[in-house]
Amino acid sequence: MPARLTAALLCLLLAASPVLASPERADLLLKQGDPGAAQVIEALAKARPGDPDVGVLQLRLLLQKREAKRALELAEKLVRQTPGHAASHYWLGMAYGARIGQVGAFSQATMAPKVRAAFERAVELDPSLHDARFALMEYYLRAPGIVGGSESKARAQAEELLRRDPPRGRFAQARLAMHDGNDAEARRQVLAAYAARPGEAMFRMAAGALHQQAEEWDQAFAVFTAWTADEPWSASAWYQIGRTAVLSEQRTEEGIAAFERVLALNPQPGAPEHKHAWYRLGQLHAQAGDKAAARQAFERALALDPDLEDARKAMSAL
Repeated sequence: MPARLTAALLCLLLAASPVLASPERADLLLKQGDPGAAQVIEALAKARPGDPDVGVLQLRLLLQKREAKRALELAEKLVRQTPGHAASHYWLGMAYGARIGQVGAFSQATMAPKVRAAFERAVELDPSLHDARFALMEYYLRAPGIVGGSESKARAQAEELLRRDPPRGRFAQARLAMHDGNDAEARRQVLAAYAARPGEAMFRMAAGALHQQAEEWDQAFAVFTAWTADEPWSASAWYQIGRTAVLSEQRTEEGIAAFERVLALNPQPGAPEHKHAWYRLGQLHAQAGDKAAARQAFERALALDPDLEDARKAMSAL
């Protein structure tokens, strides 16, 4: 079947099928970094014009494509059209956050309070929108006072999260403990959050990283292996299995297979870039004594980023 006909047929199917062209399907494809997300979202936009939930999906797609300026323009349009839609305000804050690093110092100073205001409005409209509350807590904790930063306000948001969603609240308490330099308390709270809700990606990543730092290799492998069992499409989970193999110098073949899985997946938001997977894969091949495979992996990493010094040094050391 000609490629153009295949694409046209797919678009028709997406537009006609409420299952294929559902917000849930679009959300999953966005998490997976699947290029098919764009077609699903386009079909939803045609079928549900003016739906702010679909607008948020369009906004997320633009952010994934690193089109921060267009994302911010769409976010501002969304909140003008549906000022009572909490998720639009949350993603407006996220769009401001993505854009703020691309503008000059004066624009950053004027934009920062808009980030805070967007998150605050999202929480006002929907107190159960915990992603927005956590983002607001982070803003208060990290921003200077001149643009609305406030440690006391950050702690108040963390307490509210603890009341409304105890696992997320524990994670927020861990963030505050890290800010205070209390590593033992941060570890306790992260592991408590993970134990309460082991299916949460953010908790999984933090718990696994703590086990890596403590050289608790079996526990680290267990966290990330459970993650891949639940979400076999998660590049972050596979990457961390491979990274644990590198750091521990254990289960080398399993680590190699994990990185190969990462490289077979689409690049995903929040996941390490493929250049890092190639570099780590080269490390494992070197550990296994396969210098030719290691060199090839390092070369692939450097082809993606000639300035990746770790890969260049590792190749020189072969």
